[in-house]
Amino acid sequence: MNAPDTHKQAIQALNQFRDSATPGIWPHLDKRQIISEMRARLHNPFNVNQGQQPFCGPASILFELIRKFPLRYVQLCQDLYETGGFQTQTRRIQTSAKLRDASQGNLRMGPADWMVLAALRESENLIFPVEPNAPEIVRNLAGMTKSWEMKGWIKEILGYKNADYLHTYVFRDLRALQKSQEIIDQGGVAFGLITASTLLSHKTPKITAPEHWITLVGNIDIQKGTFGKHDSGQVSFDVFTWAKRVTIAADEGPFEDSFWGVVLGW
Repeated sequence: MNAPDTHKQAIQALNQFRDSATPGIWPHLDKRQIISEMRARLHNPFNVNQGQQPFCGPASILFELIRKFPLRYVQLCQDLYETGGFQTQTRRIQTSAKLRDASQGNLRMGPADWMVLAALRESENLIFPVEPNAPEIVRNLAGMTKSWEMKGWIKEILGYKNADYLHTYVFRDLRALQKSQEIIDQGGVAFGLITASTLLSHKTPKITAPEHWITLVGNIDIQKGTFGKHDSGQVSFDVFTWAKRVTIAADEGPFEDSFWGVVLGW
């Protein structure tokens, strides 16, 4: 993996993108707005916002791309805007004319994020098209991200050589958290698959299911419970989700019921 880019390099590249005379091929996206949003994200990656689209997996990847490799982010966006695609580590992702033509009306998010997230999502979809104004059930089906897709993006988009998915029913939840902290401390990335209503909204859903990806960003604290009382411990950790930094704090029982696994890159 290459060394992280500098913020100064990224800003210089963004200004060159701003001044480029090459026209874009997204007929309904405004370049000035895209540049403005990209600048805000380079200043603070927590501005990445999936809005009302089911793009939590790609948004988690985009957040870490901006945070760790800002120059690569700018280069990717310029290539995507001007040519409709971009080169990953081993292949080229090329958006369809249908996707680019559909980028109008109510995107439910900003155009800078939409352009990248929709391109990533379309690159993995074999059946369901990415359509911003489709019914919610269709958008949710098209937006579902699987663990192997996260592993692929970790290598292809972020450039890490290694990626692994720790199933918590094998590695247990607390061990997965401990491993996540080790990987983060080494400069790697960790993405958790959770039940959002339980861990983020503190609600009790009728059905507990894996349905939301988050980015673990550190401050992982594990308070083990009393011996013989398996669910008496507590955990807390900071994550990126829905355009903000959130501290998840939960008792061990609800946490284990709602934390399904973690994808690691290093």
